[in-house]
Amino acid sequence: MHLMKTEIRDGMKIDWDAPIAMDDGVVLRADVYRPLDDGRYPIILSYGPYAKGLAFQEGYKSAWVRMLASYPEIAEGSSNKYQNWELVDPEKWVPDGYVCVRVDSRGTGRSPGYMELLSPREAQDLYHCVEWAGTQPWSNGKVGINGISYYAQTGWLVGPLKPPHLAAFCAWEGECDYYRELARHGGILCDFIANWSNRQVVSVQHGKGERGPKSVVTGEPVAGPETLSEEELKANRADILADALARPLLDDYYCVRIPEYEKIEVPLLSAANWGGHGLHPRGNFEGYLRAGSRQKWLEVHGDTHFTHFYSPYGDALQRRFFGHFLKGEDTGWDKQPKVALNIRRPREKFELRAENEWPLARTQWTRYYPDPNGYGLSPHPPEAAAALTYETTGDGLTFLTPPLTEEIEITGPVAAKLWVSSNTADADLFLVLRVYDPGGKEVSFIGSNDPRTPIGLGWLRASHRKLDPARSLPYRPWHSHDELQPLTPGEPVELDVEIWPTCIVVPVGYRIGFSVRGQDYEYDGTDAFVPHSAYPMRGVGPFTHTNSQDRPPAIFGGKNTLHFTAGRMPYVLLPIIPPK
Repeated sequence: MHLMKTEIRDGMKIDWDAPIAMDDGVVLRADVYRPLDDGRYPIILSYGPYAKGLAFQEGYKSAWVRMLASYPEIAEGSSNKYQNWELVDPEKWVPDGYVCVRVDSRGTGRSPGYMELLSPREAQDLYHCVEWAGTQPWSNGKVGINGISYYAQTGWLVGPLKPPHLAAFCAWEGECDYYRELARHGGILCDFIANWSNRQVVSVQHGKGERGPKSVVTGEPVAGPETLSEEELKANRADILADALARPLLDDYYCVRIPEYEKIEVPLLSAANWGGHGLHPRGNFEGYLRAGSRQKWLEVHGDTHFTHFYSPYGDALQRRFFGHFLKGEDTGWDKQPKVALNIRRPREKFELRAENEWPLARTQWTRYYPDPNGYGLSPHPPEAAAALTYETTGDGLTFLTPPLTEEIEITGPVAAKLWVSSNTADADLFLVLRVYDPGGKEVSFIGSNDPRTPIGLGWLRASHRKLDPARSLPYRPWHSHDELQPLTPGEPVELDVEIWPTCIVVPVGYRIGFSVRGQDYEYDGTDAFVPHSAYPMRGVGPFTHTNSQDRPPAIFGGKNTLHFTAGRMPYVLLPIIPPK
């Protein structure tokens, strides 16, 4: 029997496994953390697959250890018993007059049903959860969606459905575009989709029961109460790797998982991470730009995927936003700049700067041309025709500016135009924007999912080079991914490659680098050996592209050639920001 239980703990009234009935009869389960005093309060709600009963410290030990080492104050003022991956700490929000509602998504944790991640069904479920929370006797009728990553992704999907009680949405490091950001970078299958779902979701699928972890607070199985066989579990979930592998082109399967951003009307705070290559910055920029919301804000920060959501900086930002829209308090949010950028410098130095728009209106879009003679990089195109061939299984080609004589700020989206041929019928391009210190050592940055990320990454499968002219911009090419255009071996084709938005102030004496590769970037070939990490950290974290079914070596393991001809010189378009 699966019953709700209510108890008072740590200054909160907690409903464990509150039932929320869906329109098809499935009953999802939520933990509800409320203030002790009866009253009507605003709601902070989240819907996702990571098991509401699984402690952050138990399920994500590596992240917890790293976060507290950098910001020990995050653990202060709380018993931390209710900490949960990518969600706010109710012990800190409930005393501030909020109700925190955590819903296990369909088929995960304590919620039964067929597990189909980021599907239209999940969007409908979240709609009903918002409406349930907005009409409870303890609710003031205003619901805010908040959380990192998946909890933001479900928010992007439900926004266009316009639940009447949704009053504000904070999308913290959450991708939008299932095809371009999660499943296939530039058409290339990303390994993350399989290792993430197996490691973080299938491990807490509803029905793991006694074979899964137990709640450190209640002692109950976090993925129960029932225990199903492995065969029953497998029959009860979609195979998202098989689905993505079988669908190289952007078809209806992906389309229904990509939100109609223009229909989003609710006040929006979109928070991106400069170092989120592989999953998280792009959607926050695209979602911010395209959302129909009249009231919307963009914030961009650095550091790990989890740090600033919990740090005093990020916590204060969320409270000012939700205090304004859910409580009607004067939090100073009316003075919040539309765009707030933490401008990045080497050695993890950041300076918060207010802006009015994205990309910045004062951007000087500047072409930097690789030079085949001497492997230079400068605003001047080379004069002579040439061709440079590289092994796709090696380090590719890297072009460097001379040491800078004055500092340069690069802030915005980046794009490259290349003419490339292959000795086979296709080619995968992995582009890297880099910075080197005066001693010639590459400068890396703490990224959302790897401690040594470069300043920019872009990907494109050459057969996916077709552009959508209505959506493409000089600084952000938009590939339609709706047909394959194979290569003729040895014949160059024109490729426009999107490099995800970035920010770096490059000091005097440093050099800017641009690499063209045939495989994933690696910082120096070593693993950073982060304690308790679930995957190697070589520069791109889990966002690798090594699936031999998607990238057969016979096609993608040969040689590519970068071509330089008069009027067709390859370049990278950099968003240079002039000093004020």
